[in-house]
Amino acid sequence: MSKIILITGGTSGFGAATVDRFIEGGWRVVTTGRRADRLQALVERYGAERVHALAFDMRDADALRAALEGIPPEFRDIDVLVNNAGLALGTAPAQRASLEQWRQMIDTNVTALATITHALLPRLIERRGAIVNISSIAGSYPYTGGNVYGGTKAFVTQFSLGLRSDLHGTGVRVTSIEPGLAQTEFTLVRTSGDATASDKLYEGAFPITGTDIADAIWWVANLPPHLNINRLEVMPVSQSFAGLQIHRG
Repeated sequence: MSKIILITGGTSGFGAATVDRFIEGGWRVVTTGRRADRLQALVERYGAERVHALAFDMRDADALRAALEGIPPEFRDIDVLVNNAGLALGTAPAQRASLEQWRQMIDTNVTALATITHALLPRLIERRGAIVNISSIAGSYPYTGGNVYGGTKAFVTQFSLGLRSDLHGTGVRVTSIEPGLAQTEFTLVRTSGDATASDKLYEGAFPITGTDIADAIWWVANLPPHLNINRLEVMPVSQSFAGLQIHRG
């Protein structure tokens, strides 16, 4: 029987690439997303025996729990949880940022991630499985306009380390993957669909792709069970953490 992975946010970016990678590798996939049409397209492409789709908003805790409870028996023995669903909203500095956007990022990147992890821990412990949390270099290296987004990703990184500590002795592996500049729908969402801003950001930068991160998740998930990758920070060669701001008044 093939292994089962649950991937949140499987309708675009890292999540969609990870769905493809694990299906191609012979796994069965449970994936979540808000866009039911994209989820249905995945089911039609790979077949209902390979993919089970859950359409709901991760911020709705009741819908999340109901979706998990409704997973059919043949998909319930989840071996790996990939907490990929998340977003950045806005590029303004904190003093001009939208509080509503801050709350949406916290609700999605922090609260929803913690909720689904808590719900699946008993199964993952029973299966001696693995948790892969998609964090970001923004959780380690601040930048102007990163404010709450960076804070949520710092939570993801620290939460991963805390889970690793708490799950000591259970056989469950926990990894935080922390990508840098990556070309997905991320910037389009962040800028409310500004394709010009997105194109300008990635132009000539040879950024990370969704496939790059999917390959990293595949590697982590298929390591021998006695090995744990605690943190994996990934940047394109064109990006570095050089440079500090200096204001001269």
